[in-house]
Amino acid sequence: QVQLVESGGGLVQAGGSLRLSCAASGRTFSSYPIGWFRQAPGKEREFVAAISSTGGSNYYADSVKGRFTISRDNARNTVYLEMNSLKPEDTAVYYCAARLLWGGSTSYQAGSYGYWGQGTQVTVSS
Repeated sequence: QVQLVESGGGLVQAGGSLRLSCAASGRTFSSYPIGWFRQAPGKEREFVAAISSTGGSNYYADSVKGRFTISRDNARNTVYLEMNSLKPEDTAVYYCAARLLWGGSTSYQAGSYGYWGQGTQVTVSS
């Protein structure tokens, strides 16, 4: 089992940057692929990015490709989401989540992740 805690959210102007962190507890953190999702008011939770347990592979949503970078430091039990060139439409609560398996179309599906953090708010002003 793994517990996840997000941090790093805040208010930023359009074009700015933020780095989100997802800190995990549990000695098996390095075994878990991690995903980032976001949910804006009145919208469904959507996939943002995912990274394999070793950090050697990743996926991105088309809407963030080229602007966001996911990475992990297994020695620190932490996954990061570096967000650049932020847009007002990136405003949402951002969640990190863990799952047991890597790869396949289910990597994009929130329902395939069994462990979730509480979320961190990101607000991008225009």
